[in-house]
Amino acid sequence: MNRRWHAIASLLLAALLAACASKPQGTVVLLPDSDGRDTALQVRQAGGELLLDKPYAAAQLTDRGPVAASSSAEQVQARFGAALAARPLPPQQFTLYFVEGKDEFTDESKRAFDSVFGEIARRPVPDVLVIGHTDKVGTDVFNDALSRQRAEVVRRALLARGIAPDNIVVVGRGKREPVVPTADGVAEARNRRVEILVR
Repeated sequence: MNRRWHAIASLLLAALLAACASKPQGTVVLLPDSDGRDTALQVRQAGGELLLDKPYAAAQLTDRGPVAASSSAEQVQARFGAALAARPLPPQQFTLYFVEGKDEFTDESKRAFDSVFGEIARRPVPDVLVIGHTDKVGTDVFNDALSRQRAEVVRRALLARGIAPDNIVVVGRGKREPVVPTADGVAEARNRRVEILVR
């Protein structure tokens, strides 16, 4: 009887240890891409790996590796809704263009500025990076100053609309980073720009 009891106790202990070893340590859920593109995620742990390749596919993380789990939009919202709502908005980038040799917006960019401000206004504490650029007409000194002036024009326009000065960083890059590569002295409208990154 002792041997039989010992065998049963050993089996129970082994089952208990196996259950403890595979105790969930966390969950990974693949959220749908905001742009509607297909995405995938390879979940790797010491005990193995699992591919998540459909929206809301999930993996339970255990001591023995990832294990497939079921999930849905409703379950994700119920469990992670507060964390998802607290996520910052993804960064947005805008480009405004300028009249040759001046710090004046083109007519099209004057109209486009409202969409920039609208994106900034959506954020409780916006972080705005304004980078001025020029084409390759003129000297380095002239273009460095002009690119900074162009960025300052955008900064002043944002300040006039109520954006706090501490939330705006302004940089001038001169003719160093053209979108369209050209030789020195060549005018190119797409290089006369200010890039605005809103985070």
